[in-house]
Amino acid sequence: MSDLTPGTSGDPWAPLRRFTGARIGLGRAGDALPTRHLLSLHAAHAVARDAVHRPLDTGALVDRIEAAGLGAPYVVGSRAADRGTYLRRPDLGRLPGDLGGLPVSGADVGVLLCDGLSPGALERHGPPLLRALREALLPHVSVAPPVLATQARVALGDHVGARLNVTTMVVVIGERPGLSVPESLGVYVTHLPRQGRTDAERNCVSNIHPPDGLDYAEAARITASLVRGARALGASGVALKDTSRERPAVPAEGAGTPTANDGSTPTEPATASASAERPRR
Repeated sequence: MSDLTPGTSGDPWAPLRRFTGARIGLGRAGDALPTRHLLSLHAAHAVARDAVHRPLDTGALVDRIEAAGLGAPYVVGSRAADRGTYLRRPDLGRLPGDLGGLPVSGADVGVLLCDGLSPGALERHGPPLLRALREALLPHVSVAPPVLATQARVALGDHVGARLNVTTMVVVIGERPGLSVPESLGVYVTHLPRQGRTDAERNCVSNIHPPDGLDYAEAARITASLVRGARALGASGVALKDTSRERPAVPAEGAGTPTANDGSTPTEPATASASAERPRR
């Protein structure tokens, strides 16, 4: 703690910076930031802007998604014809273009991969996360062939899920870039997807960007736990709470050891609030 004592030599903020990517204790040069920190801030802002406008390499991504082992993906688009329209009209990103080429699979779970506000995040993290989801979901539930969507927002998954006729929809999407993380994925789980689902009817697993954020295996495990919980409860969103990361209670002497239906700590239906979709999508 001596390093944090005012008046000691060295930078008192240095020990805290080891635990966060936030810009803390930057200091001052007159009434402004020191030049090196100001330039770093402008550079990070430029990277974030570039991440939003970067086009998705659909052709290369299709091959990598197919290699993940859930089949060749179907490619769809929203009603936003280009990136500028997508950014100015969020409502069009939530509405589908032509979904006539999608099969009526009737599988338990559908997976939609969206470029969102960070296409680079989907290119970098999407295929390995999809492989982890395959391992976490199969063989417990059936999974429809994946769908890749461009100029897409989370609610597009409601239309795709209804067309696929799946029970639960998993949407993987590029999250809005920040000044410290330009490429991060979020996963949204919606049970009984259909047009008109609200943000409160979804569960979110966010900040998937190893090595600094949530890793693929853990994100997939939490997602699979939410899927199981939604199927048991018959609903997702605020009615469903993720308890998969809570330490199970120690049973009383002579009592049986609690187990989940798949041998892991379960996600239980609950009335407590769950992570709902953030409105920025």
